[in-house]
Amino acid sequence: MVAALAPLYPWLKAGHVIFVIFWMAGLFMLPRLFVYHQEAAAGSAEAAAWVERERRLLRIILRPALVAVWVLGIALALSIGAFADGWLHAKLVFVLGLSWYHGYLAAYAKKLARGERPLSGKALRLLNEVPGVATIVIVVLVIVKPF
Repeated sequence: MVAALAPLYPWLKAGHVIFVIFWMAGLFMLPRLFVYHQEAAAGSAEAAAWVERERRLLRIILRPALVAVWVLGIALALSIGAFADGWLHAKLVFVLGLSWYHGYLAAYAKKLARGERPLSGKALRLLNEVPGVATIVIVVLVIVKPF
């Protein structure tokens, strides 16, 4: 445990939860924007507007939230000495997966901006379920601490 962080525990926890909410909201929203973007005619003004919306969501909400989640989460784990706990290791696997998913969505946004549409609307709708499933597992690991 890092003793200097212990008094900050409630603030670290509050900040971590706040930024997790922001990050998850963005991860739920971005694939939905992709669906609407793909339904717009390629090269149209509407498609260009979707590119800008996706870019802003990534730049203003998703990227800062991702950084804050990681910084506050590491500080939180250090403050309670949780790095020896199995539940935290499992949680980190899922958070790393969500971080990869975030990067995948950012790369997909760039493809859409170039006019590429490699996934179907149905595939994007299914992709939208990833953060929900990960959230269920992460919350159970954090609250129940099964190991």
